[in-house]
Amino acid sequence: MREIINELLDGSYDLHVHSSPSHVKRTTDDIDLIKTASEYNMSGVMIKNHYEPTSGRAALINSHFNFSTKAYGGVVLNTPVGGINPYACESALNLGAKIVWLPTRDAKQSLKYGNMKGDFFNRKGISVLDQKGRLIDKFKEVVEVVKKYDAVLATGHISDEESYKVCNYALEHGIKIILTHPDWVRTKIPVEEQIKLASKGVFIEKVWANLDDGDCSKYEFIEVMKKTNFENIFITTDRGYYTKKSPIESLIDCIEFLLNEGVDKKDIAKMIKTTPKFIMKGE
Repeated sequence: MREIINELLDGSYDLHVHSSPSHVKRTTDDIDLIKTASEYNMSGVMIKNHYEPTSGRAALINSHFNFSTKAYGGVVLNTPVGGINPYACESALNLGAKIVWLPTRDAKQSLKYGNMKGDFFNRKGISVLDQKGRLIDKFKEVVEVVKKYDAVLATGHISDEESYKVCNYALEHGIKIILTHPDWVRTKIPVEEQIKLASKGVFIEKVWANLDDGDCSKYEFIEVMKKTNFENIFITTDRGYYTKKSPIESLIDCIEFLLNEGVDKKDIAKMIKTTPKFIMKGE
């Protein structure tokens, strides 16, 4: 089985990883993360930080090291960058960011469950909807900036109501949209709705950490894959927290789990190679 796992890792992506520098203690830093990924000949890893853009960090790694794995950066629209701020998007994307996440830890939806480990300031929750449930103008400006750079928008930790409206608006305006970890307790989206969104063209992120931590069942994790014929589904680890396995170890565990569950290796390859490569514009 290890030979098959190594074969699948070759050319794979993980588009949701947390590494240092970070406001939260992590298992690895940016450089060691990409170095380890390159030892398995992975194609790309997305470095995510909740409170600062990572596009500059990724650019430095790619320019100073001869790793076979490309580092990607993004920006999360939390309070430190001004929330739903098109100017923060413009800045990060101009420096090479590939994904713009809507609010995560600072989302009104996420804060209903309280602070997460590592949060260090009090704030009001951010929503992309006004008091009448309509998408706010600043969000629409963000979409225009994302479209300008041919980048990708992700839902972050917003509510199900917000996610549906955001996904539909993004599709109507011709930008790639990711439904961020819909199996996590704070951002749970029913399996049936995930399938509907995937059929429309939304990219559904299936996160190993959510299954590994017990936030979802095997059914929730795998059923969407099967019902969509593994189309528009991609796998990430969302790992990096210091008490858990490293991101690369976690991706190996995920692949092994899927193989043991009878998922064909060509379908695993679709979720960790083909679809994320398409999301990253073939890079």
